Amino acid sequence: MPSRTGPRIFIKGNEAVAHGALAAKCRCFFGYPITPQNEIPEMMSSAICEAGGEFVQAESEVAAANMLLGATAAGIRAMTSSSSPGISLKQEAISYMAGSELPGVIVNMSRGGPGLGDIGPAQGDYFQSVKGGGHGDYRTLVLAPATCQEAYDLTIEAFDLAFKYKNPVLVLGDAIIGQMKEPVTTWTPEHIAEGEAADWGLSGAKGRPKRLVKSLFLEDGALAGHNLMLKDKYERMRAEVRFETFETEDAELVVVAFGSIGRIAKSAVRKLRKAGRKVGLFRPITLYPFPDEALRALAAGGRRFLTVEHNLGQMVEDVRLALAPHTGSGFFSILPGNLPTPDDFEAPILGALEG
Repeated sequence: MPSRTGPRIFIKGNEAVAHGALAAKCRCFFGYPITPQNEIPEMMSSAICEAGGEFVQAESEVAAANMLLGATAAGIRAMTSSSSPGISLKQEAISYMAGSELPGVIVNMSRGGPGLGDIGPAQGDYFQSVKGGGHGDYRTLVLAPATCQEAYDLTIEAFDLAFKYKNPVLVLGDAIIGQMKEPVTTWTPEHIAEGEAADWGLSGAKGRPKRLVKSLFLEDGALAGHNLMLKDKYERMRAEVRFETFETEDAELVVVAFGSIGRIAKSAVRKLRKAGRKVGLFRPITLYPFPDEALRALAAGGRRFLTVEHNLGQMVEDVRLALAPHTGSGFFSILPGNLPTPDDFEAPILGALEG
């Protein structure tokens, strides 16, 4: 990441996403309003036009996602954003984009569910995000910020990764990330590849052979070959694994948490450390690909684990799969609809440490 030399601004996480997208040269945004992510389309409705791009408030989330498909097929840096029910409606188009190898960016500031739930934070979209929420065998690369600064940084990175792998990339936040305000130091990527879609983008066939972007393969063996190629690409994505460790060197218990809950858990770990308790934090930043090898390396040192999530138990399944050769993981659930504080984590962490 280049050195940060831009202005330091005090903004919401949603606004940080929009600023990051503009810094990454996003030039098309397609959206539809839903709480708690409305500041993203609100800002983009003017800012992207001032940057020479296009903003469309679509008639529905389905329309917005298919507009994203069309723009990315033309090789344009484009994005859509929504919250949990809206992201569900976008899944068909996201599956088509993955099957067609198109590099769109999707932002989900998730909320409580299932159904309409409420407008408060939750992490119940983990399975949908990392397992391929639509139909067919596919994956989206998933980035999970824990701060407004990371919301800015990871949105920029999402565009680079989308074009690197010709694949949809999802930025997964929640109502806490989207609505809190923090200082963010802005920066601009040093280099954005010119003509990054030059060999496949649908820019008009005048003077060159025609191109075809599709996800339909009817010839004998064609779909099998296509899926094997996609599988190989998903394996290559493991090079992009990101995670944070905090106080894990001598920890007897490691708390595993992502996003806003990882941030709150870090405060609890810091407090317990001051009280002499040997606890640490492991925070996945890429949820797919999941940093399972790094977790296994911690487990090899004889540590115990407690997974904390703002749902009924989703990432804990991947944690336990990663740790299975060595140990398991306890689980503590913050129920959707509740807003936790670091104090809420102390008792379950101590219980897991002493149990």
